[in-house]
Amino acid sequence: MNKISILLLCCILSVFVLNAQSKTKWLGAGKAVDPYNYTQVKHEFYNNAAVSCAHPLASLIGAQIMKQGGNAFDAGIAVQLALAVVYPAAGNIGGGGFLIAKKANNSFLAIDYREVAPGNSSKNMYLDKEGNAQLELSQNGRLASGVPGTIAGLFATLPSAKLDFKLLIQPAIDLAAFGYVITEREASSLNANQKSFLKYNNTKIAFVKDQIWKAGDTLFQPELANTLIRIQQNGAKGFYEGETAKLIVNEMNKGNGIISLTDLKNYKAKFRKPLSFKYNGYSIYGFPPPSSGGIILLQMMKMVEKTSQIQKGFQTPEATQIMIEAERRAYADRAEHLGDPDFWKVPIKTMSSDTYLAKRMSDFIPGKASKSAEIKAGDIKESEETTHISIYDKQGNMVSITTTLNGGYGSKTVVAGAGFLLNNEMDDFSVKPGVANMFGAVGGEANAIQPGKRMLSSMCPVIVTKNGKPAIVVGTPGGTTIPTSVYQALVNSINFGMNIDDAINKPKFHHQHLPDEVFIEPNFPAELKNSLQTMGYKLTNRASIGKTEMIFIHKNKIEVAADRRGDDSVAGF
Repeated sequence: MNKISILLLCCILSVFVLNAQSKTKWLGAGKAVDPYNYTQVKHEFYNNAAVSCAHPLASLIGAQIMKQGGNAFDAGIAVQLALAVVYPAAGNIGGGGFLIAKKANNSFLAIDYREVAPGNSSKNMYLDKEGNAQLELSQNGRLASGVPGTIAGLFATLPSAKLDFKLLIQPAIDLAAFGYVITEREASSLNANQKSFLKYNNTKIAFVKDQIWKAGDTLFQPELANTLIRIQQNGAKGFYEGETAKLIVNEMNKGNGIISLTDLKNYKAKFRKPLSFKYNGYSIYGFPPPSSGGIILLQMMKMVEKTSQIQKGFQTPEATQIMIEAERRAYADRAEHLGDPDFWKVPIKTMSSDTYLAKRMSDFIPGKASKSAEIKAGDIKESEETTHISIYDKQGNMVSITTTLNGGYGSKTVVAGAGFLLNNEMDDFSVKPGVANMFGAVGGEANAIQPGKRMLSSMCPVIVTKNGKPAIVVGTPGGTTIPTSVYQALVNSINFGMNIDDAINKPKFHHQHLPDEVFIEPNFPAELKNSLQTMGYKLTNRASIGKTEMIFIHKNKIEVAADRRGDDSVAGF
């Protein structure tokens, strides 16, 4: 089918919606958002509102929503829906996420719409007869998927928004139906995944075509447009019940998938109490379990806050070493103690206490690397493809959202007839004690598979205030590197006084206890590498770490930065 035929089909599919709400209000040449001609903006200052996320079109839509009278929550809903179209590797309606926010009235909101294990799941479902872990099943295909939470999360957010949901979803419908121009990076990513798409799908999907993808090609997603229309018309039931739910279960029945109509109908987002702690005069708010991000961030920052080493400054051997050792110890605790608090007693109070954290660092030796084999989880008697959105509006609402499909393009399986990718979040459970998941994270009983349980996450959306006033909105994708990326961005800004463009873009490092090595980005300074190796650290080069989105609220300006490692972009007014 040629481009003209596809466009005509999309028009027919969407005509009844577009009669009611004109797409030209949003999309097209000369409009506020032009899906065929757009550019990336990496660092900017605005007077009223700002958004930073993984794709320029989604950022522009978020800014335009706020310019038309919406607040940061409206923008958050619209941006997530737009990313489900323009950033298929991680933007999603087939996955889940976390939202943390501080409202202009000084109240806080934390919404957990993490995926859950289906009702027919079991602790040993990914083990063969000999007890060996079959990670192919937990990472790819239909059996890898947990029950999606994103749409429930959007509707849990809606009471804090101002505009009609039908307006907020319209830009995403238009992008799916009428297409958008893909970037060079997107084309390369789609081409790299063609074999997987063909392996895990037995019907034609939008991401596969006869020729290779090129920058400037237009991606049309008519089936996804129809799914979004059903949600527009019927609310959350347009996803969790009716036609879309049937299509999801039909997809499960094609292979070994286990998500049922009952699983979908019973899914609920949950409201959590944010974790909070003080750090150098700032108040930092993170997400509690089933996210490991908030407690890991708290532990790492409190372990280094009062040390002389951190005062040595950015990329000094002393500061880098103390930060690495804090990472090592926090991730050891993650593997042993963290899981879904509705199924496992998580010892948050102890893990965050000054006494406990001081004890965790008592065996730290300056100038000498610790050994992970000797650093176990603390003794307590009482847990890579994601995307982040940072938003701030002129009323003073701060919204930090991280969502995920888990791996790039999730399970690689598209729901036939519905046009969206399913997650592979079941791999975030501990498939077998001591067996690492796709991000190298290990776990135990706290994160074992149980029906209805939320798998442990590394997502770490964060908001920061100072003297009760908005200061920072930050977060990143990156699997287990998420907490360490946020950690470094905050320390770079708060301790080392960097502007946020440098704070998120300077070379990063990551240690997660196991494997016992420090992952570093390719442009990591040679002199610092030599110093760490002399101390006894094993350094491993890897591709870029995270794609951090950060907003810093100054007295008279809003500074916003998007990571230079991807197509990330900012917008505002």
